[in-house]
Amino acid sequence: MAFPNYRFEATIFSGMTRKTLKSFDLGETLGVGTVGTIRRAVDRADRRVVALKILQPAVSQDPTIRLRFEREIEVLRKLNHPNVVACYDHGIDDQRLFYSMEVIDGGTLKEVLARRGRLTVAEAMEVGWQLCSALQHVHNHGIVHRDLKPANIYLTRNGLIKLGDFGIALDTGAVEITDQGLTVGSYLYMSPEQIRGERSVSYQTDLYALGCLLFELVTGAPPFEGQNFAQIFGQHLNSDPPSARNVVSDCPEVLDELIRSLLSKNSDDRPINARSVQGVLAETLSETHGPDIIDVLKDCHRNGSRRLERLIAPAQIETTEVSWKQLGMTAAAIVGLIAVAALARFFSG
Repeated sequence: MAFPNYRFEATIFSGMTRKTLKSFDLGETLGVGTVGTIRRAVDRADRRVVALKILQPAVSQDPTIRLRFEREIEVLRKLNHPNVVACYDHGIDDQRLFYSMEVIDGGTLKEVLARRGRLTVAEAMEVGWQLCSALQHVHNHGIVHRDLKPANIYLTRNGLIKLGDFGIALDTGAVEITDQGLTVGSYLYMSPEQIRGERSVSYQTDLYALGCLLFELVTGAPPFEGQNFAQIFGQHLNSDPPSARNVVSDCPEVLDELIRSLLSKNSDDRPINARSVQGVLAETLSETHGPDIIDVLKDCHRNGSRRLERLIAPAQIETTEVSWKQLGMTAAAIVGLIAVAALARFFSG
């Protein structure tokens, strides 16, 4: 069977050595989805611990899924930012595509919300500030994420926010984009123009999702809810943005107004870019927590965030430490076996 995406596959692997799964020592399974499996692994070439996202065998020959996976790799290759999950390498093994990325051991914002209910206003604004850094970088490279939601936002153990899961991202500079005009995304966070399947989806789409996310972080619930997606779509399209301040009394008025502007039905009425949103968040944090907070925010890429460190569950940290220990023991055992084999060959010779 011929697949129309072979030309694209040739592009992403052009000029690079193709790795196979044998290039890695595979460890535990970190997650399983309908499209891919994520495994902890060690790259044998440089002994770096990575997470491998491997296309599931059952869908590896589906042209549409394969094209999206290839496009995800191509998008990640363009990005290099502390608040974006790093992609290290990619390869193919028996027609199964995969790529390696950094391991994020602090869980997701979805898990934090399930455990905590909601964040404090300061925590929510700091998460938003870091996310704006990621979004501005992504948008500067011509990428629209299109699926910003708590499940796709990760935390490191030192409180750094990482944006991941670019499976339905739109590369505005790509020559071939097969799903323009389609309704894609997660319905709790979808902009009106996404729902309508407009071909003019832009960076403002991610800002709308950011407004939904900030509202949920502050209040503990998405801005629009319903019994089914049709009810929620109707609210995204027609209902006025709710007030977070009406739900949480200590939400600053400036933050409340920012969220409602992000949730504007008309994309032209939203903030001009993620950097401008970041500026409002920084100014609001400075007014409530003192001007020194600005230096702390700017330094979080190097030192993390003590405030957001507290979002990591103790059980998550304990599990992570055990996993690292097991992985280290496995790697040491492999090295030991190689050394024993080498000595055996030496003495037998």
